[in-house]
Amino acid sequence: MQIHIWSDIRCPFCYIGKRNFTAALDKFPHKDKITVEWKSFELDPNLKTQTDINAIDHFMQSKGVDEVNAKGMFNRVTEMASGVGLNFKIEDIVTANSLNAHRLLQYAKTVGFADSTKEALLKAHLEDGKNIDDIAFLVNTAISVGMDKAAVEEIYKTDAFTYDVRQDEMEAKNLGISGVPFFVLNNKYGVSGAQPVEAFTEALEQAWEKHQKEQLTVLPTTGGESCDVNGNCC
Repeated sequence: MQIHIWSDIRCPFCYIGKRNFTAALDKFPHKDKITVEWKSFELDPNLKTQTDINAIDHFMQSKGVDEVNAKGMFNRVTEMASGVGLNFKIEDIVTANSLNAHRLLQYAKTVGFADSTKEALLKAHLEDGKNIDDIAFLVNTAISVGMDKAAVEEIYKTDAFTYDVRQDEMEAKNLGISGVPFFVLNNKYGVSGAQPVEAFTEALEQAWEKHQKEQLTVLPTTGGESCDVNGNCC
């Protein structure tokens, strides 16, 4: 069964949702038959990277929220993160466009490092105060999870994997996804937001049960010639 997850590296709820979803999946008895694919989604594709403005100041400026309310909102998110073992440092978050980070994630999907890359990028942005739009940082992150340095450096000499990011975002638009995280199970069942572990567990169980019922059942018959995909007929 396939699960597609749309999320943005800049989204704190995406990290919380990832942590809870992973906890549910780790306990799921059929997890070895589940394929997870991370999909790109930019909350603000037009965001300009500004390393001298932290997340709170940017939020206040862009949303017109005063400091008291802004800090109150971020404190609530930080408490939620703490509850799942994450240590958000909101005041250290760098205001950065996430396209280049998503491009790295798209490449990581092709070489088997998608989940570790996603985790590293979320941690870097939300806990470590790193600039996720900095190419040198992205290359070092790729190396740290096991990717080839030269191959990653080559990505940023062109617009490689930008198209893949845009395709994910178009798919999200076609599905009516306007917020993240958003989880699509078995291409049919959607789960929105950073749900608790119990909610993800229930969703996995329900989707799996329906997935099993949809599987083709081959009736016990005898005889009947056929050909296989290798051209062998008997």
